[in-house]
Amino acid sequence: MINPTWFATGGLCAAAGIAAWGATVPSSQLFGPTVRRTGDASVMSLTFDDGPNPSVTPQVLDLLERYGVKATFFVIGRHVRSVPALVKEMAARGHAIGNHTESHPSLALLSPARIAAELDHCDEALLAAAGIIPLWMRPPYGFRSPLLNGIVTRRGNAGVAMWSAMAHDWKPQQAEPVIQRLRRAHGGDIVLLHDGDHRVLNGNRQHVVTALEYWLPRWKDAGIRFNTMDEIAKHPRAARKHDG
Repeated sequence: MINPTWFATGGLCAAAGIAAWGATVPSSQLFGPTVRRTGDASVMSLTFDDGPNPSVTPQVLDLLERYGVKATFFVIGRHVRSVPALVKEMAARGHAIGNHTESHPSLALLSPARIAAELDHCDEALLAAAGIIPLWMRPPYGFRSPLLNGIVTRRGNAGVAMWSAMAHDWKPQQAEPVIQRLRRAHGGDIVLLHDGDHRVLNGNRQHVVTALEYWLPRWKDAGIRFNTMDEIAKHPRAARKHDG
């Protein structure tokens, strides 16, 4: 005789698996729409998480300026408060700045009030540092709650920014593996990179700088153009057509 408890247990496991997929997989739209591609096969969007980082972000800014590239920096509120002048410089150089929460928690299991507070505190830091309120947010680790999309919509933000290519660069390492992983990045991709470390202000991200030194001239020679997430926000429907 088949025990009906087995079916119930199996159903719970399946539901848990679906929820985990919806919360953690960048391409998932289960918990609401996200943008993870530029919507144009000739355009790439470089995004940097976990800064600002006074040890590395200035080098990244100089490299981007050398090649005429504008990028988007998803910053952590507590880091912004430590180096507000650096955030002001990022904005002055024409880069977009996004909200990466105040303290970089996983949002998947937080209450609506705590999620809103994380976003509000980061916005407050950016307003004080550079006089801006960001259009986009990116959830730490890419982990989303079923509640996140509604909170972002009520706040009036452009949306939740994910990615379609990543360099797995968030730990100190040699540059060569990062360079090799970025071979998978092409026009149309929103590329996830890290100029900062959510745990400390001065994280070791020299491997990211070296990888950018390698790829920026090659991407430019290939005819790839670069947009910020704020520029993508002007055509969100086109970008979302290419999600998934």
